[in-house]
Amino acid sequence: MTQAEIKLCSLLLQEHFGEIVEKIGVHLIRTGSQPLRVIAHDTGTSLDQVKKALCVLIQHNLVIYQVHKRGVVEYEAQCSRVLRMLRYPRYIYTAKTLYSDTGELIVEELLLNGKMTMSAVVKKVADRLTETMEDGKTMDYAEVSNTFVRLADTHFVQRCPWVPATENSDPGPPPPAPILVISEKDMYLVPKLSLIGKGKRRRSSDEDAAGEPKAKRPKHSTDNKEPIPDDGIYWQANLDRFHQHFRDQAIVSAVANRMDQTSSEIVRTMLRMSEITTPSTAPFTQPLSSNEIFRSLPVGYNISKQVLDQYLTLLADDPLEFVGKSGDSGGGMYVINLHKALGSLATATLESVVQERFGSRCARIFRLVLQKKHLEQKQVEDFAMIPAKEAKDMLYKMLSGNFISLQEIPKTPDHAPSRTFYLYTVNILSAARMLLHRCYKSIANLIERRQFETKENKRLLEKSQRVEAIIASMQATGAEEAQLQEIEEMITAPERQQLETLKRNVNKLDASEIQVDETIFLLESYIESTMKRQ
Repeated sequence: MTQAEIKLCSLLLQEHFGEIVEKIGVHLIRTGSQPLRVIAHDTGTSLDQVKKALCVLIQHNLVIYQVHKRGVVEYEAQCSRVLRMLRYPRYIYTAKTLYSDTGELIVEELLLNGKMTMSAVVKKVADRLTETMEDGKTMDYAEVSNTFVRLADTHFVQRCPWVPATENSDPGPPPPAPILVISEKDMYLVPKLSLIGKGKRRRSSDEDAAGEPKAKRPKHSTDNKEPIPDDGIYWQANLDRFHQHFRDQAIVSAVANRMDQTSSEIVRTMLRMSEITTPSTAPFTQPLSSNEIFRSLPVGYNISKQVLDQYLTLLADDPLEFVGKSGDSGGGMYVINLHKALGSLATATLESVVQERFGSRCARIFRLVLQKKHLEQKQVEDFAMIPAKEAKDMLYKMLSGNFISLQEIPKTPDHAPSRTFYLYTVNILSAARMLLHRCYKSIANLIERRQFETKENKRLLEKSQRVEAIIASMQATGAEEAQLQEIEEMITAPERQQLETLKRNVNKLDASEIQVDETIFLLESYIESTMKRQ
């Protein structure tokens, strides 16, 4: 766990959950698993506050607990899961593109609340969608429920582990902490709910007429409510499935850039056919026959079987080896080599960074060393056709940046420099780790800069929000245009310009965070895939 990762986790926890949760979370990240009282003692926080903070962290899957032999419960932070909070906007946007606004709000609610029952999600999403609709229109629970089922069928949402039911005849004290279990077949099993109803608006006429506080009103109706049909069956967003989708999109995009749109559509079809059957950590997809691929192509692609076979042969013969041939039955069996695809994407990212930081001639040397595996300095000069002095300078720049490494091969046991070969090589794994570390630092800097910009203009932002709230309430009561204009003029022209600049800067920083996170995702996927193969 590097300092850059700990700092980024600290910023994310503070931004999402506040100071107390951040203090407990960072303490667990630094120290590893610890029991409750030790956490309270070491952080100087009251036991009650520690319990509440741990509840929040467990609810959002950021902390896990385990019972030791002596009955002590220890809590351990999941640093990698905390860093996933960076990707929340991307998960939500993906759900929107695949399952429209309903899917977007379902995933958003699950990410914001950590775990929720299906009935609670459906009702909340239906209410939110109804509020955005025109007067007189409402969102039906059944429609939201259907989208939820589709998300579960494609594994984008999954059930949380639950406490198994025990027989009352079992004597003895209860365990110090519940043991949660879930079987593979139940993970995506949607309970049969007959949710009948429509979304409600917050400000309906009958509520206004009642004239009582909103917080109190639901309490009268909860006393005689029938039990919730899916009580105890909680759901969460399946982040691994989203990562699988991001990886597939990156592979399809890479094939489109290297070859053409038809090739990328063939690869997309292969990935879509094997997305549920292939585990997210597998190095290859399931083998697919040419006939199966032909039958599964999208309706708009009117290519003949012969043309498809030619495309598959071209993809299999490509030096990048994204697609491989695993047999000849069924017109030829093909797989997608996910590990090699991730390796190519990580290498392309490193090449791009070298080109941006050191220039195109350095990138030429980097690609040359990558291709030839091991080269002496004289060989680099000759192959790259760059003068000796410049080549030496560029090699040392990349060496000091840890993009390339130097390997010594002595002719004699004494390692005398005059009798030693010095070979330049690229260790992609260590270079990817170094770049990943820098990406974490960059994101932490971007978050700190965004917070600084917002803090500097806090007074102006509060004023702007007050003015907007006044205008909204006046519009609701049917105020005249002249009155609204007068309220708008409370913010002067220089202040308005300052707000525009702030908005532009914050948007740039947000966009930069998302772009850096895309690089982080590719590098993490490659490192994880490589470590599993070793």
